[in-house]
Amino acid sequence: MPPRSYARRVPESPSSEFAAVPEAPSRVSDRIGILQPFRIRDFRLLWTGMFVSMVGDGFYYVAVAWQVFNLSNRASALAYVGFAWSLPQVLLVLVSGVLADRLDRRWLMVAGDVIRGVAIGAIGVLSIAGLLTLPIMVALVMLFGIGQATFQPAFQAIVPDIVPEELLVRANSVDQFVKPFALMIVGPALGGIVVGLAGPGTAFIADAASFAFSTVMVLMIRTRRRRAEDAPRTSVLDDAREGLRFVRRTRWLLLAFVAALLSLFAVWGPWETLMPFVVRNDLDGGAVALGIVYAAGGLGAIAVALTIAQRGRLPRRPMTALYLTWATAMFATGLIGVVTTLWQVMLVACVSEASIAALIVIWFTVVQRLVPSDLLGRIYSLDWTITIAGVPLSFLAVGPLADAIGADATLIIAGLVGGAVTLAFMFIPGARDPERDGSLAEVAGSPAGGG
Repeated sequence: MPPRSYARRVPESPSSEFAAVPEAPSRVSDRIGILQPFRIRDFRLLWTGMFVSMVGDGFYYVAVAWQVFNLSNRASALAYVGFAWSLPQVLLVLVSGVLADRLDRRWLMVAGDVIRGVAIGAIGVLSIAGLLTLPIMVALVMLFGIGQATFQPAFQAIVPDIVPEELLVRANSVDQFVKPFALMIVGPALGGIVVGLAGPGTAFIADAASFAFSTVMVLMIRTRRRRAEDAPRTSVLDDAREGLRFVRRTRWLLLAFVAALLSLFAVWGPWETLMPFVVRNDLDGGAVALGIVYAAGGLGAIAVALTIAQRGRLPRRPMTALYLTWATAMFATGLIGVVTTLWQVMLVACVSEASIAALIVIWFTVVQRLVPSDLLGRIYSLDWTITIAGVPLSFLAVGPLADAIGADATLIIAGLVGGAVTLAFMFIPGARDPERDGSLAEVAGSPAGGG
């Protein structure tokens, strides 16, 4: 367990925008908790770019399923694309996390946006030209995964550089408000229409343009994170080892990583590939129907994000709440295997995404509070590397398994296994230490100026 002093956040650069929070905030932003972080200029820029980018990604989620099923209407085809997306993240995100602690995090985000924009734009152009094949798409989606690995650790680690400690819960709630609103409601709804009217290629082009807009917003951010001048210069390998040592000696962190590795292996591939397959083939739904399912999930996540942001603090027992909401999301995957109507899929998606939103806000806030700022990039990259290490295998396994026993049976087994594993880890000694040793007392208390 890290010492309490690790939790303290201070601006590392004279250009920090912490000072941008006005002493007399407007009445609206003062009363609505989720608006308070937007009083900070750099936070507004960050999330303006992220909103547009995530709307584009909502286009992608609908377009990629329809494009792949147009090329090969088999669950295994989409599973191969998912494997290509996840594999480079497992292999590269740890190095990206080290770089996020050594370099200006903004430039890593820009590099990630450029790589992703080029990859998705190429898919769109080839699709419109009628030249896209499944092997080409797999290769370009792999490039997209490289961009994701470059972007994600820097994005997650930059938030404490931009906002003060007392706004972290609300800042993380913004993530779970904007992301589902853009990624599951606006993006899929518009993406479903675009795919239906103009084809998936046009939707891919729109997603590529959204990454260009995000790049401009990130470049306008002023905050600079600066490594301490007296910090010893170390190699990339030494930095990676330092992050690994921190995880090994922090039991609650290590247990959460392993639990995520096992549970996500069980459910990620089935959810991402078989839920769209069920909507299209079992329920005879179109691209718009799939967009509606994503939107239902987004509404659940938004409701939870608004509730947590207004509260402004974590639950009294945050680690217990984390594991319970996590298990709920895992079990929900199994319910997709028994649904018979579109509204039932929508309800399951709503519950699942609401649970995921709650656990992500709790998790990000706990990590930001208890992990040293100079280690955040590496810890987030290790989080991503370890927890999704089984995802490529999940995608590889789900196709043959679904072909052998059916999509419904695969989903039911996946949900039961994922949920049971998560609940089991909650009871391992050390998993809930932060809520028992008092290290999260200040986070769980009322935020400064909060309502």
